[in-house]
Amino acid sequence: MSDSVSIPAFPVPLRRLNAPDPCEVEGYDRLVLGARGGTDLFVDPADGARRDSAPALVGGLEGDFRVSALVSVGLSAAFDAAVLLVYASPDAWAKLCLESSPQGRPTIVSVVNRGVSDDCNSFAADPRTEDVRLRVSRLGSAYAFHARVGESPWELIRYFALRETAEVGFCAQSPTGEGATARFEQITYSAERLADVRDGT
Repeated sequence: MSDSVSIPAFPVPLRRLNAPDPCEVEGYDRLVLGARGGTDLFVDPADGARRDSAPALVGGLEGDFRVSALVSVGLSAAFDAAVLLVYASPDAWAKLCLESSPQGRPTIVSVVNRGVSDDCNSFAADPRTEDVRLRVSRLGSAYAFHARVGESPWELIRYFALRETAEVGFCAQSPTGEGATARFEQITYSAERLADVRDGT
């Protein structure tokens, strides 16, 4: 198995974390990642229990950037998710997810981990009825997570900093289920800095 994966729409090769299966690049800007059952990326703030088995592809990008994708996932079990990931180390990372809630609703979720995980649910967004896009942007030492449903404007989900050099990429998870397949389509990269974090432009 090759140690790296190249997506034509993404400017650098991506390294594997936890061996996604499947891991398929389709055409110029599409990626399919599979997560086995029981895979997750989370550190419980109550007891520090660490789960770091979620498969991912990540690569180092220089300077300011925006990375976005149209995302979908099977959502068969609670917490199945397609994820954009910012990853510095097992203790310092952040993820923006389209995730199945315990009530079975596809939901935009973000987690920022600095030793333990700070988890926040934002709003419902169903990829079966409308396009759901996720975006991660870097602005100097800060990062911004945005989500967009259909033709609506980008909505700010999280604005934060990680004090370590981080990679960015794609992840899938299925903590309580038997496995999940995440699809990332229309992957885009831009070196243009966001003009306004709050309105997403």
